[in-house]
Amino acid sequence: MIEQLAGKRTKEQASTTGMVLRIERGSVYDGDGFRTVVFLKGCPLRCLWCSTPESQSFKVEHTKNCTYGQVMSVEAVMKEIRKDSCCYFHSGGGLTISGGEMLSQPDFSRELLKVAWEECINTAIETTFYAPWEDVSSLMTYVDTAFVDLKMFSKEGHKKYIGGDNSRIFDNLLKTNELEHQFRLIVRIPIIPGINDSDKELEGIGSFCTKLKHLHHVQLLPYHRLGTETYKRLGRTYPLADLMPPSAEHMTHCLSILRNYVDTVL
Repeated sequence: MIEQLAGKRTKEQASTTGMVLRIERGSVYDGDGFRTVVFLKGCPLRCLWCSTPESQSFKVEHTKNCTYGQVMSVEAVMKEIRKDSCCYFHSGGGLTISGGEMLSQPDFSRELLKVAWEECINTAIETTFYAPWEDVSSLMTYVDTAFVDLKMFSKEGHKKYIGGDNSRIFDNLLKTNELEHQFRLIVRIPIIPGINDSDKELEGIGSFCTKLKHLHHVQLLPYHRLGTETYKRLGRTYPLADLMPPSAEHMTHCLSILRNYVDTVL
């Protein structure tokens, strides 16, 4: 049946292409169960701590030993996803679209999610919601779980450290309250020492999260230094070279602040 559906869609999907950074199979960190993660290339933001600098540019990039990015059709990506379909159904896993910023390629992301949805493959997205609401709402119908990064409460800090106004992100998160489609919303907060880990910052985010109808839980992610070698390969300087990951004690403190507002914080 799936093969028949795929055959009918092939011509239509062939014209819908996207810039794909890479496809990772067997992930257990990007949603429930065994997942295939499609990383798209291109992001309008520039987080100083970005661990995947190769995902920022919307163009194919070449280094001495690596090529980052390739244009793929929806059907070509689905062929890779279907290889693990039996694992999805046994583990509760499925497809996760990540970035870069997957909403920067809304048509490609929507078509990919739609096909997976029609084939009963569980879907998840990893995003900042930094996009027009029309692009967000057009694909949320096909999303089972949305992991949304909420990196800073301060508008000034968001512009300084991330490179964009966070008003759009807050507005889009609030607008998800209007969606009738049932999905899990998981807010992710990266804990970056000295940047967004103050009590005031976390209290602001926690208070905002109480307004979200679909919120399932909040997840704190400790800063890490993965990706620094990629900066070197790209001939770029890592902006936070002297910053160290937060201690376990500090992460516990951050958890305690958020738990004053949200029942479940991981």
